[in-house]
Amino acid sequence: MSLQVERISVASAARLARVHARSFDRPWPEAEFASLLHMPSTLGLSVSTGAGLAGFVLVRIALDEAEILTIAVNPDARRSGVGRTLMAAMEASLADSGVSRVFLEVSTQNTAARALYERQGFSRVGLRRGYYGDGTDALVLEKTLPGSGQDGA
Repeated sequence: MSLQVERISVASAARLARVHARSFDRPWPEAEFASLLHMPSTLGLSVSTGAGLAGFVLVRIALDEAEILTIAVNPDARRSGVGRTLMAAMEASLADSGVSRVFLEVSTQNTAARALYERQGFSRVGLRRGYYGDGTDALVLEKTLPGSGQDGA
């Protein structure tokens, strides 16, 4: 399967909301995506296949750090490398922008996402009890990006 990565614009908000709705029990509305994509500090990347939008990631950048706000892979495209492709493209783009560390929160119950982040080199740096609306905890994960001068220096 050929995966194509591209930057997301505000015009993609409706498509992102549809994929998010298929991926999460509490999806974000289209207006939330539009609002985030209007902010200059938000980086959005998508992966498409011949069948359309396969997944996307939204990241907020603050100086030399970034936080993954959400990452979603269309259920029809899971286990095909979309998540890994998104993460690699995001990390390269962030490193090019001078970002040295990336953070995210992930539900302790989301074993598939936790496995992806672990394979990508993220490590646990904290726990947020009752973080999600259903009362589940969130792990706080961090990754130092290669070439940032902080990877073992």
